[in-house]
Amino acid sequence: MTAEGMAAPVPAELGPVLAWVLERSHAASAVELTGVINEAARRLGITRTRMYLVDLQQQRLAPLPQPGFATREEADLDVDGSLAGLAYRTLRIQHARAESTLWIPMVDGIERIGVLQAVVPDPAPGPEAGLLEAARALANLATLLAMSKASHDDLLVRRERARPMTLQAELLWAFLPPRTIGTSRATSTAVLEPAYDIGGDAFDHSFIGDVLHLTLLDAMGHDLASGGASAAGLAACRSTRRSGGALSDIPTAIDRTLVQWIPERLMTAVVAELDTVNGDFTWLNCGHPPPLLIRDGRVLPGALERRAQLPLGFGFHAAAPPDHHHVRLQPGDRILIHSDGITEARSAEGDLFGEQRLADTVIRSTASGDSAPEALRRLIQNLLVHQQHRLLDDATILLMEWHPAR
Repeated sequence: MTAEGMAAPVPAELGPVLAWVLERSHAASAVELTGVINEAARRLGITRTRMYLVDLQQQRLAPLPQPGFATREEADLDVDGSLAGLAYRTLRIQHARAESTLWIPMVDGIERIGVLQAVVPDPAPGPEAGLLEAARALANLATLLAMSKASHDDLLVRRERARPMTLQAELLWAFLPPRTIGTSRATSTAVLEPAYDIGGDAFDHSFIGDVLHLTLLDAMGHDLASGGASAAGLAACRSTRRSGGALSDIPTAIDRTLVQWIPERLMTAVVAELDTVNGDFTWLNCGHPPPLLIRDGRVLPGALERRAQLPLGFGFHAAAPPDHHHVRLQPGDRILIHSDGITEARSAEGDLFGEQRLADTVIRSTASGDSAPEALRRLIQNLLVHQQHRLLDDATILLMEWHPAR
């Protein structure tokens, strides 16, 4: 059953215990951090805890090593077939009565990174509300501390991987932002496959005050030069954006970078901005499939199709930026930006995945109550099944939602 959150008094010792965790965490390694969290839990009346991180493809939840746990207890959990996975997918605390276990989502901002297992004393009919709030607070703190160490503790990175990564994939993942970002007004989430062998696709999203910036790149080829081209493209995008450049300056900067440093390497791109206050959506499309506008549970045909612009890398945009386009969104509108590896994926029988199936999958998933990140996770799983888990091209999709009324 689901243990719903509620306003409830928390144990008086919660503040001092969380302060103790923060103090101990400064010099703690990832393994030591799991021990610190477990000890903090014990002080709060929780029997024990365990941290599980989701893997790169969001299929498995892998436990972090922890003092006192035997190797035989190191089994991963299935995101689609376990109570822990249900907590991850729905962002709701799950309560396993038989084991007196809580599974608590670990969320960094709105980015899902895993779950915290908390074994608790369980008098009927369930754990007291104060203990539940304490466990939730501890999970939130554990999430922040784990993410703060992920950039310099390879144990956390290795637990997120099921197999080795190619050199170009390693290069690109080092440049990519979190899969999901958001505020009370807008959310952006992205996925890309093949995760361990990505070649030339890349995405970026970031907030600049009230503006949400979006970029999706697709470099020609599937080798280290392709990964290098996309990495250079992201660097040019961020350098221009962070220096105060306009949206139209970004394709120009990427074009110049490719011509100067990676000649004869072409790239398609969509670069866009959303004013999260009034819903103004502005975008530039350089040889990329047009974005899709989803409104009221359906795709508006041709809503964002405009005259085709040349891809980046020819040098044509180095002096004059491509045309930019503009629409005013309605609250609840979603924008889907994808690479051609999504729509052109073929089954063994030669059946294209296609734009309609792409949109229908996202629409059905969100209509059933899935969040945007969960909708994309399900979409990419469907795509992998469609192509027998052997993608012939990079497949990247970014879903943005404007929800000012939340």
